Parts: sequence; C-alpha cells; structure tokens
Amino acid sequence: MTPLPAGLGTNGLLVWRLEREKHFPTWTTAEGAFLVGGRWSSPGQRIIYASLDPATTILEVAVHKGFNVLDTVPHRLLAIDIAAAHVEVIQPSDVPNPHWLNPGAVSPNQQKFGDALLASHPLVIVPSVVSKHSWNLLINTAMAAGLFALKSDERFALDTRLTSI
Repeated sequence: MTPLPAGLGTNGLLVWRLEREKHFPTWTTAEGAFLVGGRWSSPGQRIIYASLDPATTILEVAVHKGFNVLDTVPHRLLAIDIAAAHVEVIQPSDVPNPHWLNPGAVSPNQQKFGDALLASHPLVIVPSVVSKHSWNLLINTAMAAGLFALKSDERFALDTRLTSI
C-alpha cells in the first residue's frame, strides 16, 4: 500500500474528487451515493467518495463511466481540505472479508460494514479496490459538517490517449 500521509491524525489532509460539472454546485449533498449506494455505503446514506491522490480519483470514476465519458462530458477535479484529526483508517486486514477488496459485485454485507463505520466516524479512509496500493476517503455528510471544505476546483481534462485503450 502507498504510505498514508505522515501528518495523518494531526494536520489537515487534502483529498480529491472528480465531479460531473453539472452536479458540481451540489457536490456536498452526495446525491449519487444517496440514490444508489456505493461500495462502502447503502442507498439512503449521504456519503461523499474521494481519494487521497488525483490519479486514483480519476481511475475510480473511469472504472464506472469509462474514459470516453471523461473525455466528452465536462467534469471538475475538486481538492478538498479534511480535518485529519477526525479520520478513521481501515487497513486491508481490518476488512472482514478480503474479497471485498477485489473488483466485482458489491456485497450487501460490505455496505452494512461501511454503514456501521460511517455511523461511528465522520471520515473514513479505506483501501481502493481499483488501485490496490491507493486509498479512498469516505465523508459522512451528516456527521462531518465543518470537517471538510472545498479548497479548489478546476475543469478536468483527460489525456486523450486514454480513449484509445
């Protein structure tokens, strides 16, 4: 695994999210995860999914939408400041079923595990499934008020060589 940031637990943390441009004004509502759920959350939970580095956040979105969508539909790359003192880190060995860290269908039990974590912790770092050596951060919007803020955003531009893969 990529080492976690050295100051985790004491200093601020910068995380990244790729957001469809038309949804950018409401990115803090976590409407997508609320409607359909995610790997670590059931539908009905307002959880923002982000990554600890921009490359992972791009891969996390591309695995669902494809590079052609990222090339043709406007997106914004968000840099989000996190109050790192409030972050819970889940190591791969903390995950009850190691298969949950493999690509494929999401288990309802995996979502329940994530729901329980996010009911106890406003900010949770979990291993990325798309990039085995990377990390994602989950933000429980109901509990994390004041613990995260948009630092910057920019129009995202995909390297067009990725559309020929």
